[in-house]
Amino acid sequence: MARIVAVKEYLEKALKDESKPWTKMFVLAEEKTGVDRLYIFVGSLVLLAVYLVFGLGQQLVCNILGFVYPAYQSMKALESPKKEDDSKWLTYWVVFAVFTIVEFFSEYIVSWFPVYWLFKCIFYVWLMAPTEYNGSLIIYRRLIRPKFIQYQPGLDRLLSTARDTAVKTAAAALLTNKED
Repeated sequence: MARIVAVKEYLEKALKDESKPWTKMFVLAEEKTGVDRLYIFVGSLVLLAVYLVFGLGQQLVCNILGFVYPAYQSMKALESPKKEDDSKWLTYWVVFAVFTIVEFFSEYIVSWFPVYWLFKCIFYVWLMAPTEYNGSLIIYRRLIRPKFIQYQPGLDRLLSTARDTAVKTAAAALLTNKED
């Protein structure tokens, strides 16, 4: 129960934070309806969840959530002098890329899962949660990083060999074309 109260207090504070872009929208909705902005927010989440289960175009909505906000935050991070925000969003994109590749191979299985788009959106929100230790950091540190460290030397050799082969092939093709 204490956890629910803490989440409620956090949401109320975030919804009343004048520095956030959504505050004006919730103030206007609260004034027009007479309903507290917290309930408007929760109601919007419920409607979004129902839409992601039963609506049309769920993939588009989910991808907008997974692309647009992170891309915006990534651009802001690139323009800020701090390195921490760059690392946060680079980590998000690495996890996002790995998830996208895994998802591609399991697409036939997940298409039978009726609430897939809802869970995918929740997953994206968890990955980008504005906490110090969000989903992208957990997945990167526990799953991706250990495998990356394990396989990096071999991958570097493979990429170096592929690059050398490509350069030699391109040089040979250029020489062949000049001789003709």
